[in-house]
Amino acid sequence: MDLERKTFKTNLNGEEVSLEISRLAGKANAAVIGKHGDTVVLATVVMGKSDKALDYFPLTVDYEERFYAAGKIIGSRFIRREGRPSDEAMLSARLIDRAIRPLFDVRLRKEIQVTITVLAYDEKNDPDAIGLLSVSTALAISDIPWDGPIAGVKIQKKDPAGGEEYSVFFSGSEDRINMIEFDGHEMEESEFSKLFHDGQKTVKGLVEFQKKIVGEIGKPKAEIKFVEPDPRVRSLVWDFIKSDLSKAIKEKKPNDLKSALMEHLAASGETGDVLALADHLFEEAIDKFVHEEALEKNERSDGRKFDEVRELYSEVGLFGRTHGSGLFIRGDTQILAVTTLASPDAAQLIETMETTDKKRFMLHYNFPGFSTGETKRSRGPGRREIGHGALAAKAIRGVLPPKEEFPYTIRVVAETLSSNGSSSMASVCATALSLMDAGVPIKKMAAGIAMGLMLDEKSGKFKILTDIQGPEDHHGDMDMKVAGTENGVTAVQMDVKVLGITAEIFEKTLAQAKQARLHILESMKKTLDAPRDHLSPFAPKIITVKIDPDKIGMVIGPGGKVINGLIKAANNEVGIDIEEDGSIFISSTNEELAQKTLEAIKGIVREFRVGDVIEGEVIKILDFGAIVDLGGGKDGMIHVSELKEGFVKKVEDVVKLGSFVRAKVIKSEDGKIGLSIKALGEK
Repeated sequence: MDLERKTFKTNLNGEEVSLEISRLAGKANAAVIGKHGDTVVLATVVMGKSDKALDYFPLTVDYEERFYAAGKIIGSRFIRREGRPSDEAMLSARLIDRAIRPLFDVRLRKEIQVTITVLAYDEKNDPDAIGLLSVSTALAISDIPWDGPIAGVKIQKKDPAGGEEYSVFFSGSEDRINMIEFDGHEMEESEFSKLFHDGQKTVKGLVEFQKKIVGEIGKPKAEIKFVEPDPRVRSLVWDFIKSDLSKAIKEKKPNDLKSALMEHLAASGETGDVLALADHLFEEAIDKFVHEEALEKNERSDGRKFDEVRELYSEVGLFGRTHGSGLFIRGDTQILAVTTLASPDAAQLIETMETTDKKRFMLHYNFPGFSTGETKRSRGPGRREIGHGALAAKAIRGVLPPKEEFPYTIRVVAETLSSNGSSSMASVCATALSLMDAGVPIKKMAAGIAMGLMLDEKSGKFKILTDIQGPEDHHGDMDMKVAGTENGVTAVQMDVKVLGITAEIFEKTLAQAKQARLHILESMKKTLDAPRDHLSPFAPKIITVKIDPDKIGMVIGPGGKVINGLIKAANNEVGIDIEEDGSIFISSTNEELAQKTLEAIKGIVREFRVGDVIEGEVIKILDFGAIVDLGGGKDGMIHVSELKEGFVKKVEDVVKLGSFVRAKVIKSEDGKIGLSIKALGEK
């Protein structure tokens, strides 16, 4: 059988990239196998046959990790197959979704499903970039209406210690960037702008590469006729709302006006089709209004200046029993963040196709229905919640102390109490306050702000909006969330509703975001300007000791006998975590028990050298000497001749059973320790 393979090749970051189109997955509208190094993905795109009765564009992006791609068999003991997508897979799906979505006509009502299946992973080349390239090519060569191609590039830099200094993903067309995902350690805005230009250059080359493929094998796009709104209905809608639209938007009551419109039309005898169209025309009117206000009248829909942040409020220490808490309010957006500290063994084990690791910092974001005045079922976190939590975590991760300085596992839960514009960036602010309230020695305070854009694509005229909310968020052209410290940016997430943004827009947005960030940080400092110098009495205390890794077995003992004995001796009120490098973490809310456990461990691993002076209890009397307990299950013997100067007739004439003595080590060979009181020269 001839699979009719056609392979197209280019280069990315010094590695060969190839896209293969064949008869594989031939039932899809298009399928592409993308390869970057030894990382391989299959991208398929399918369009439904008929329109759905929906009031939104039905696009689904699924990112399927396959453990075989990395040569792994993981899962629970009884289930050895892939289940619910990992958080990382959901984030990859969101990344690709955000990149391709702006290039579809939002009036489309046929279902579009994009599936990226990772077939092989070489632990070097990220599947996200080749995944987006393959999806873009599949959409571009298919008959699905789409305004691509686009491409994405990931740029990373490692710090000298081997960690990640920054990681940024840009996607876009030949001359615009339409999606950004960044996290790093306080990057200056000027340096970030240079990365923008580098990313745009690489993206342009990959788009040109795809255009050659489309020119050779691309299919004609399916013709989809969109029904133009009935002029009669347009007049009905506009005549009813024109006098009240401005007031409704500025008073934050557009939904009240929409409800009044629908009631008016229904009372006038209009049917369901007209009501659905009226809903669309109402949203179209708001879109036009907020753009004209900004671009033509230099006004925002809520009357604020373009660079003005809404009223701020913050508070810490809200609860007595929790380890730390912070409340941050910006306008109508309210976030309550609560910090919990635990021992290192509470770290989350992460097992995915790409990595097996432990996560010591977790930030979980919740978005209940009541935060927007709606009723909805309480289910597990969806893609949006996972994405917002991951973004806030990126913003904070760069300011956390290293494990060597603060070995705790840290979990923060950000509860959205009210939402009207960027609850994710408010979560960054609340989390920073909560961590400081808990006594976590973060390097610097972090804050975040959401930036918007009103753009006239024909003229290129634009306005950048600080702290977007309501109609500006829903009807604006960009949502760029920027978080960082006084010294630089730690996280950025951008997506757009237009084809993309230029370097000029990007640079001006970063500058305006910095101005807002500094303003927010100044407000937060009035509430708490530094981490507390103590932990909550309800948080565990952790004592750290480092031992020779070769002695780890001595602390654990056969079958865990020694370590379990230490825990039992402390009434099961301590936790002991041992790492491969010999780091031992002793955690307990009872500091005295933790200290006793520390001394016991030191005794177990202590090496006695000739000349050392010890103190210990006499635990046994022999005819020829005394046995002294050295701690840690070790003992030493004082021969009768070493008890004192001169002749000793009976051992008990010098030492008694149960008494404590000081002695010097005079012999340490093969685990046998000889002691001498006489050698101390004390009288």
